[in-house]
Amino acid sequence: MIEQRLALRSPLDLVATLAPLRHGRGDRTIQLARGTAWLATWMADGPATMHVRHDGDATVAIRAWGDGAANLVASLPDLLGEHDEPARLVAQHPVVRDLQRRHGGLRLPRTGRVFAALLPTIVEQKVTGTKAFRAYAVLLRAHGAPAPGPGDLLLPPRPETLSGLPYHAYHRFGLERRRADVIRHAASRAAWLESAPGSAEAHRRMMSLPGIGPWTAAEVVRVAFGDPDAVSIGDYHVPNMVAWALAGEPRANDARMLELLEPYRGQRGRVQRLLEVGRVMAPRYGPRMAPRHIAEI
Repeated sequence: MIEQRLALRSPLDLVATLAPLRHGRGDRTIQLARGTAWLATWMADGPATMHVRHDGDATVAIRAWGDGAANLVASLPDLLGEHDEPARLVAQHPVVRDLQRRHGGLRLPRTGRVFAALLPTIVEQKVTGTKAFRAYAVLLRAHGAPAPGPGDLLLPPRPETLSGLPYHAYHRFGLERRRADVIRHAASRAAWLESAPGSAEAHRRMMSLPGIGPWTAAEVVRVAFGDPDAVSIGDYHVPNMVAWALAGEPRANDARMLELLEPYRGQRGRVQRLLEVGRVMAPRYGPRMAPRHIAEI
């Protein structure tokens, strides 16, 4: 076991910062609670589990286990957004200004792990969050591996495992052939995706793969590279959220969302994240989208 302490350069909201890494309550690769986080992942030199505790002071306490523990601990400053620059966002709207003030500890994490972010994002394509989180939890139980150390965590499935499964093996997880094939193909190119030198190139590489569009690519680079300008084009809710917050308009399309976010170019993804953390929600009209079962697709 490795034990260390990390001095923080500014206030940190640990849970809000790491929340984008968690994909539903059944995601056993990560656990978040007030002031604490458990995380299990694969590093280049093997599996690792890390426990981070933030008691509200200017430091965090770290414990880590596994062959990849040293590398995971070394990546913690990036993971906690120590190199993020929230002050680059200059608020030009009272809602954004208020959220910036109230969530001063919010940072954008940078995991450096493209495929680990891509897998659950593909699972979340074009379905409700409830169905996606359930599917990902079952996939983890079936093909994840026990993580080292305490915490009862699971390591995410290896790309070679996922690429080797036939498409119909994904049906038990609630994944139809389209998403199954996207996962299988992306898993077969995982090493190429991981070798991307930066956010723009990773975005380009993902967009070149069948079944991966701007929404998926943006969700991944905002987490894997901490890209503050990665805005989720093609999302069902985000355009409405942005339009309601910045213009008082209950409904919008992607074009209108981008128009409203243009003054924040370079920080558009950070504005989106602030609105999400601030629980800004446009009014809802009519019935919600009904979940569909794979047998009906």
